[in-house]
Amino acid sequence: MLNLLSILFGIVSLVVVIPATIPLLGWANWLALPLIAVGVVLGQLSSSNTGRNFCLIVLLIAAVRLTLGGGII
Repeated sequence: MLNLLSILFGIVSLVVVIPATIPLLGWANWLALPLIAVGVVLGQLSSSNTGRNFCLIVLLIAAVRLTLGGGII
């Protein structure tokens, strides 16, 4: 159950992160980071690693985008 919740948090945060790759929408990544963190924690508590790994990939995408934009743009 926790793995399913982790995947759900990952999908919701991915829906926020994908449009945030557009210039001047990078601030949306800051909204997605807490969702990703909750997904990683739920994935860590579950017996399967799928949800946690998916959330970590979404976190990597968001972190690279924030780094390229200087954290704001």
